[in-house]
Amino acid sequence: MPAAALLRLFLASAAVLLAAGCATPPPAAPSLPPAEARALIARVLPPSLADRAGWATDIHAAFASMDLPANAANLCTAVAVTEQESGFRVDPVVPGLAAMAWKEIDAQAERAGVPRIVVRTALRLASPDGRSYAERIDAARTEKQLSDVFDDFIGIVPLGRSFFADRNPVRTGGPMQVGVAFAQAHAAAKGYPYPVAGTIRNEVFTRRGGLYFGIAHLLDYPAPYDRPLYRFADFNAGRWASRNAAFQHAVSIATGVPLDLDGDLIRRGAPASEPGATELATRALARRLGMTAAEIRRDLDRGGEAGFERTPLHEKVFALAERAQGSALPRAVLPRIALASPKITRKLTTEWFARRVDERHQRCLARAAAAG
Repeated sequence: MPAAALLRLFLASAAVLLAAGCATPPPAAPSLPPAEARALIARVLPPSLADRAGWATDIHAAFASMDLPANAANLCTAVAVTEQESGFRVDPVVPGLAAMAWKEIDAQAERAGVPRIVVRTALRLASPDGRSYAERIDAARTEKQLSDVFDDFIGIVPLGRSFFADRNPVRTGGPMQVGVAFAQAHAAAKGYPYPVAGTIRNEVFTRRGGLYFGIAHLLDYPAPYDRPLYRFADFNAGRWASRNAAFQHAVSIATGVPLDLDGDLIRRGAPASEPGATELATRALARRLGMTAAEIRRDLDRGGEAGFERTPLHEKVFALAERAQGSALPRAVLPRIALASPKITRKLTTEWFARRVDERHQRCLARAAAAG
């Protein structure tokens, strides 16, 4: 083999090995003793925050109950996300919340085929606190206040049960703005360490519950990342979104087909006969991969769980893409997602969110080092 070809082969092999090494998370630092961990958290919390000891206790309790390493790097991830999401407010005020709520109510009425006037009339009924539901919606300033209105409406008014069923339109809440659906699923699968005051939904809006479920969403899953930046992106876009976006990037290089790097590998809820863009592009590689469409679908379906990066599909796609690229490819990429929510009033992206939180994380680590 010519010397130049040998050199290219050596460099390509070294790049692949380097990429594999970079994709391996560094060993976690050991946990601090409980008293030291709580003291560290209290030192890095905002100086003007009331009840710093209480916040530190609830953050540390979440780590302890899930057996997560309570070291400076991990504790600062929780602090950084909480600071970004709410500024350490248990139930943060949302400007314009009532207008957003009425817009959602009208949209849900249209989807359900219920005349708007019927819903609006029902909401004029008196609620358990004496005010009408409509008055309480107009007065709501936080997501908990609005969620309580809908819980009462769904539980008491017949139209509420048939119209909203279990679809309370308030979907996030608490100091880490964690999803209610995630909290309910996590509690069902792994339990919840505190007495439940009513429902898991209610717990999301408490300090202890909001921190517990937010930290669970952030850290209580294995992810093949060498930087917390990608966990921050996952917190916003969904678990393993950064890993999956890197896979989509590799598929694009191997096929030449441009893909949205959104971390969604298959169309959830759609039959296999209606594949999405990523699945279609990956199928184009079937012969070169030595895999059938069914085998490709089987591995893509693992994109929502741990271990997808060890599937034959993932390994073969990256091998093809790195040969085509002539260099190693990243195993984590920030998803390219424009954030859409009634609470968002300007153009923001998942990358913006992740980098803002990462900056806060670095500042937290610097405060921890200075305090140590």
